[in-house]
Amino acid sequence: MSGVLAAGTHRCHDVITAVSAAVDAGVKWIDTAPNYARGMAEVPLREVLERHPPVGVSTKVGFVPASDRRAAISSGVLFGEQSRRGHCLSRPYIAWQVDLSHARLGRAPDLVFVHNPENAASTRDEVLRALTSAFEEMETAADAGLIHGYGVATWTGFSSGLFTVPDLVFLAQRVGGWRHHFHAVQTPVSLVHLGLVAEALREGGLLHHAREARIRVFTSAPLGGGGLLALMTPELVHFIDPSATPAQAALRVALSAPGVSHVLLSASTPAHWAEALGAAAQEPLPPEHLRRVIDVLGA
Repeated sequence: MSGVLAAGTHRCHDVITAVSAAVDAGVKWIDTAPNYARGMAEVPLREVLERHPPVGVSTKVGFVPASDRRAAISSGVLFGEQSRRGHCLSRPYIAWQVDLSHARLGRAPDLVFVHNPENAASTRDEVLRALTSAFEEMETAADAGLIHGYGVATWTGFSSGLFTVPDLVFLAQRVGGWRHHFHAVQTPVSLVHLGLVAEALREGGLLHHAREARIRVFTSAPLGGGGLLALMTPELVHFIDPSATPAQAALRVALSAPGVSHVLLSASTPAHWAEALGAAAQEPLPPEHLRRVIDVLGA
């Protein structure tokens, strides 16, 4: 089963234009965070979500946007070192940030990701303790109807070995029991992050474990923030899909990765979304072809 495209808002200069183009093209999920767009990514989404109630939305907790720092300190949920670091996973701060996101979005987020927990501490044990506390607050928020589920969004947490999907499921079960609300993870998968795909094709690693645990996987940076396109030679594009554009070829690999549910894309125009959705409309690349792509790239 192929993943589906979702609208990411990281590095979006005009969030409302980009997200409106995505939703008008048929995209059914928006991902955001309080620290995106200089702290202004969530506010304009309320209008889009009110016009399109079926569209799902995920946001995040953890980072301290400069625009919210003074209010968080005044509210007594953020203190010196956490403020200076720009990242906080204390229960009071998470609760405050969830309330703020709920108000800005105008509804309960479908998912709230604990954002880059690797920034919370330097050792595996410390990170797992921080995640346990964060999960406790997430379960409280879910029980109160403020969120519908939660997850972990990370850039290096999985690849560095700080935690695994089984670790996170274990923590969620310990905190929330068998009916916990831990539902998703978010991490990069692209032509420069193919290790996860290679592991999945061998029935191991993050994607395989997530699929076994029925955890949704949201992949970020499928085009490497745009930089990946410069590396897409005509020969590589033709090898992946002779009929594809460079962006479509890169997206097809991410969309075809076993276990991926959503591929987050920050695209700003109807033309970009039409191109991307053209890739998403294709059948997934067969596993044997994905293996050949990985072999060619030496991943």
